[in-house]
Amino acid sequence: MSFAPSPFTPMGIRSIQEQRDRWEMKRSRTARELVQSEQRYCEQLDLVVTYFVEILKAKGTLRQDIRESIFSSIKSIHLINQTLLSHVELGRFGIGFEEFCAHLHLYNTYIDNIQTAKKVLTVQVKKSKAFRRFKKLQESRPQFKQQKLEDLLTLPLQRIQQYKHFLRDLTENTGPDNPEFQQLSKAVKAISEVAQRIQDNARSHENHLQLRRVQKRLKGRKTRILTPGRWYIREGWLKTVPPKGTEAKPKMFYLFSDILLQAKPCSAIHPTNGDKFACQRIYPLKECTVDKVFGHTKSQGGLISLTFARAKLLLMSDDQGDINDWHRSLCLAIG
Repeated sequence: MSFAPSPFTPMGIRSIQEQRDRWEMKRSRTARELVQSEQRYCEQLDLVVTYFVEILKAKGTLRQDIRESIFSSIKSIHLINQTLLSHVELGRFGIGFEEFCAHLHLYNTYIDNIQTAKKVLTVQVKKSKAFRRFKKLQESRPQFKQQKLEDLLTLPLQRIQQYKHFLRDLTENTGPDNPEFQQLSKAVKAISEVAQRIQDNARSHENHLQLRRVQKRLKGRKTRILTPGRWYIREGWLKTVPPKGTEAKPKMFYLFSDILLQAKPCSAIHPTNGDKFACQRIYPLKECTVDKVFGHTKSQGGLISLTFARAKLLLMSDDQGDINDWHRSLCLAIG
């Protein structure tokens, strides 16, 4: 029998140490993934700068203004990310991201320009035979691994989203007494704001596409849908119930943040407008009230009453879910 003293650690101290060990393990894993992904990201940025930006400048295949429209601030982004990489490879995450966040305006510039870049690139591929050949040749290089320029141009936007998650994980697993904690916390806030800018810009662009689509569906140019500050909400068929009890007629309605547009289909045999709609009336939502009307559809579907400053509109649907969705959308738009 051995009488040697056995080491003893109080349960509370042991559990605290185990928690710290878990934090450190998670932090190390996140740090490793961040460094490895940053190395790949810088390599991909280098492809764009070396094989497109620099060579296009030297060859003069595209005018300077066109090159700037496509590539924006990507060369400057490449430089600041190389500096960031040199820091994180040495484990200096706090100082690395503190310096990086001082240059986030370069990412903001790039984000605000990305839709223009896509559009100009598409035009140049169609328009310039020399650029089309050049682009195909560069993309065929083994370094590109079958990646297209279009895909590489969106990488800075994707990287910002990745930084947000990496930095949150690093911060959550860094003790408050660690000198890097404050630096990482500030970086999370700064990069989250840029990530929100990406989402806002994407949402705004999608709304613009919806407004353009509706504009193209309407006959003529008299009705102006593309108005600053207007947001598309929904569209669909609803029946308008006339005040004197005649037959309810189906109409197409487009709901926006400021107006409700009523339209009817053009004649199917019209040579140019067969697939379009004619605007019948536009109802401003500024002074509108909306109410549900029950008891007129035998529990199938429903009615919505809309009261405007100079008009009243009774809308009906045979689909209960559809009328409920319209009611919610209208309340949201009016509210």
